[in-house]
Amino acid sequence: MDEHLLINLSFLLTKPTGTTTYSLNLLPYLKQLQPTLLVAQNISGYKCYPVPPKQTAEQGGKGHFRRLVWTQLQVPRIYHELKSPLLFSPLPEAPLYSNCRFVVMSHDLIPLRFPKRFSPLTPYHRYYVPQVLQQAQHIICNSQATANDIIDFYQIPASKITPIPLAHDRTHFCYLNLPTRNYFLYIGRQDPYKNLHRLIAAFAALPNNDDYELWLAGPTDKRYTPLLQTQIAELGISHQVKFLDYVAYSELPTIINQAIALLFPSLWEGFGFPVLEAMACGTPVITSNLSSLPEVAGDAAILINPYNTAEITAAMQMIAADLALRLHLSTQGIARANQFSWEKTGLATVEVLSGYL
Repeated sequence: MDEHLLINLSFLLTKPTGTTTYSLNLLPYLKQLQPTLLVAQNISGYKCYPVPPKQTAEQGGKGHFRRLVWTQLQVPRIYHELKSPLLFSPLPEAPLYSNCRFVVMSHDLIPLRFPKRFSPLTPYHRYYVPQVLQQAQHIICNSQATANDIIDFYQIPASKITPIPLAHDRTHFCYLNLPTRNYFLYIGRQDPYKNLHRLIAAFAALPNNDDYELWLAGPTDKRYTPLLQTQIAELGISHQVKFLDYVAYSELPTIINQAIALLFPSLWEGFGFPVLEAMACGTPVITSNLSSLPEVAGDAAILINPYNTAEITAAMQMIAADLALRLHLSTQGIARANQFSWEKTGLATVEVLSGYL
């Protein structure tokens, strides 16, 4: 076969977060399309075309910029050199105004919903991403909430968008029958839209909060962590709140399984991996009634208004005090998580891509 589907994996991180996790779990199902991977480090079992290293978020803004320039200038050359019929990018990135045909994945439009002053992600989503999406053959996204945002923010027709829910690793995130410990758990970054300041205030308002700890798993951030630490000190709960920093993938199932509940009161998510992973572990979940989170949680979690601190506190109190509710949410969560699989995600993606090959 002379023609190769090209998959652009130049953004892969060494410490996987959402997009890297998505891409690596999708690959085994895309193998039937005999792809060539554009990747900095070879992935065993696949045809790989080497790309320059240090083009990822691990190098900060410079890494992003290098990747965008390379995508614009070098990807069309590789595409034609390999006589490719289609480029697939698991990010909304592709060469503009080239004669490359491409399908892209759009994960969320959070930088437009919650713009940060001086953040390069705002112009990236305001000017570059809409051009990519308009020039794409088709757009895959991770939820109906993201599809709605693409339609509303970019005026792209719904017929050009296919929402395909993501999944979790069932062999990794599962019920381990470990004793529950006395901590509530949050997993994720510490950006303001993740709503940690309200989560911390809600925890501090628990009537018997001395009995519990709050564990925050995810990379600390010099822009936001000090503000959270100041808030925690002012509330007098420094001895009860643990910043775990980045938690290795291998350690996540244990800390999820032993938590009283996962707290995920984010103001917006394209999908929300931690909610699905916690449900798969049988850990009760408290999450937002906004964006994609109800699509993921269904009726297997307590959904709260993330702007209402008292509602978050009340949900934590209910779960802490009511063992029957905890057991019910655990059973419901496992059943709900079983409805999601990477096989479903992968085969649905193959179906979309096959239509353009």
